[in-house]
Amino acid sequence: MPTSTPLTRGYEVVIGLETHAQLSTVSKIFSGAATRFGAAPNTQACAVDLALPGTLPVMNRGAVERAIRFGLAVNAKVAPVSIFARKNYFYPDLPKGYQISQYEVPVVQGGRVDFVLAGQPRSVRLTRAHLEEDAGKSLHENFAGQTGIDLNRAGTPLLEIVSEPDMRSSAEAVEYAKALHALVMWLGVCDGNMQEGSFRCDANVSVRKPGAARGTRREIKNLNSFRNLGQAIDFEVQWQIDRVEDGLAIEQATVLFNPDSGETRAMRSKEDAHDYRYFPDPDLPPLVIGPEWVERVRAAMPELPAAMAERLVQADGLSAEAAALMTQSLDFARYYEAVRDVSGQPKLAANWMAGEVSKRLNAEAREIAATALQPATLAALIRRVADGTLSHNGARQVFDALWSATATTTASATAADVDAEIEKRGLKQISEGGALEAIVDAVIAANAKSVEEFRAGKDKAFNALVGQVMKASQGKANPAQAGELLKKRLAGG
Repeated sequence: MPTSTPLTRGYEVVIGLETHAQLSTVSKIFSGAATRFGAAPNTQACAVDLALPGTLPVMNRGAVERAIRFGLAVNAKVAPVSIFARKNYFYPDLPKGYQISQYEVPVVQGGRVDFVLAGQPRSVRLTRAHLEEDAGKSLHENFAGQTGIDLNRAGTPLLEIVSEPDMRSSAEAVEYAKALHALVMWLGVCDGNMQEGSFRCDANVSVRKPGAARGTRREIKNLNSFRNLGQAIDFEVQWQIDRVEDGLAIEQATVLFNPDSGETRAMRSKEDAHDYRYFPDPDLPPLVIGPEWVERVRAAMPELPAAMAERLVQADGLSAEAAALMTQSLDFARYYEAVRDVSGQPKLAANWMAGEVSKRLNAEAREIAATALQPATLAALIRRVADGTLSHNGARQVFDALWSATATTTASATAADVDAEIEKRGLKQISEGGALEAIVDAVIAANAKSVEEFRAGKDKAFNALVGQVMKASQGKANPAQAGELLKKRLAGG
């Protein structure tokens, strides 16, 4: 929680998030049906998902292992015994008339998510993370006066991650959600695709005067982008404050956010736990997780982003900011490490990853895994900068050419393509030998005034001479070596 609580119009905002992360299993949580996105309606719903008589659920071991992995990553307690319950409610896309979830004893208990907000460390406590099945989907388009039901999502495995109400602004909630999103993707427990509904948030929002009891909360459902999350919370906060200021009561409710209007609207009164009539599911035995299972999962986990960032600071000499950028995703971190290892230039590798590579990825709305530019190719380019073959400006030209080439073909550029592009464009720097010496000597001979001023102690005159060397070489001279040679010649060498 923040050390000082920000106020909005004199009110303290209290926010907690419930996040549904679809687990990355190939089959559903209690059946063998596929979880692939985009299939034709009702083609991935088996007898168990349809709740046909005589069917029984069977627990998906992969879903449990992903829950364990998440629990370990957030320093939570992984319950040795947890219970599945029936959450009873009636909706057309819920064939059984109840959802199998966990209530009193969840598989993951406690934990926390750390992140940075405006340069300051933040930490949000987790209440729990529990396994449950998703419901189906109601289809309203193309059904005039009717509703279609697609049960492909019914039974899809979810990990519902519930935070404590520790957040005090929309900005803090968004940064928490981003950190959680990055973590589940890093761990490989969720693909994080918000457009496909793999990662979606419900925000519980209330307002109160400082020191007062917590206000009545309203839950904003199914927010599937960070932008929508921030806008929905901001609108809801202002709406609640306006209502309180007008002397009106706030009723506990479930609300929806309309991204077109930027407004929230009440959907129904908010249910409490007793409304769902939870009771243990008689068809599922308690979930028992022995310590040896936990240790097997722990041994197979990737290095966590915070630990990797610290290692990059210590071993590679990166700044904390650069290390955080390199560990923004596991694919990005692996790409950086590959470039670093081949080039032998960690700081240059980080600079290129944070600069040109990130700029291209952001402009094209792509992830690093989608690029055909191989780490070895970028490493070869960086080596040519480090050994003086290329200037930074020349290297950017080569990078742009290779990136554009790989964007239009399935073939990936190689290290040989780097040197070929340098030769093709005539970008190789003049860095040694008689060619550079001849240019320096000619510049000295043609700029007697600047030479005299330099020898009189005017540093600007030296910079002017370096500029003349670069001009005479058409930008191909290595500036550092040109400067060294100039000093040597001016000193009488």
